[in-house]
Amino acid sequence: MSLWHVTLPVLACLVLTGCSSGTVDASSAVPHAGSSSSSVPGSHNSPKDTGPEGAQKPEKSGKPKPAASPTHVSIPSIGVNSSLMRLGLNEDGTVQVPPAEKGMTVGWYTGGAVPGERGAAVLIGHNDTRFGKAVFHDLKKIGKGADIAVRNDRGAELHFRVTATETVSKNAFPTEKVYGATNTRTLRLITCDGAFDDQGHPVDNLIVYADRS
Repeated sequence: MSLWHVTLPVLACLVLTGCSSGTVDASSAVPHAGSSSSSVPGSHNSPKDTGPEGAQKPEKSGKPKPAASPTHVSIPSIGVNSSLMRLGLNEDGTVQVPPAEKGMTVGWYTGGAVPGERGAAVLIGHNDTRFGKAVFHDLKKIGKGADIAVRNDRGAELHFRVTATETVSKNAFPTEKVYGATNTRTLRLITCDGAFDDQGHPVDNLIVYADRS
């Protein structure tokens, strides 16, 4: 299934339905079904849309050089210091989340942009899992202007500054705003937030918006 043909309600709700009060992990989380569907807006770069880190510089053969992969994220103001695992899509077309046993690890959604290139790069982390507090448990404490550093596999460290935070209902997730195409180099961090429903799933998502500094 193409990365660009994910139904919006499923994507919005499965971003982090794996967060729980300690009874439900990512593998058993069930997305909330929606009645309408559309395509996820693409935010990948074209070969001509190069970032400042030279992710698309041609090699001697003339072929584009593969984009650098993000490997680590740190947010000093809230004590986050994590390697990055790659997240794609599940067989049913929903977005993967880190498994519960890796609750202290942040994931990078590979269907979005590479951090530092034009477009929206999305990092996903748990608030809590059945094992306890997780990597983004204190994300709600992050302030405007806070520094987020992302290191890639070529040794470059890219810095982003928080511009805004938003708490939204999972039933009204702003997919276009978070995943949609943009000419700027942006970063979005997503975790669960809010009260719990009858199945132990938080009803809201917390979204952090940041721009390349």
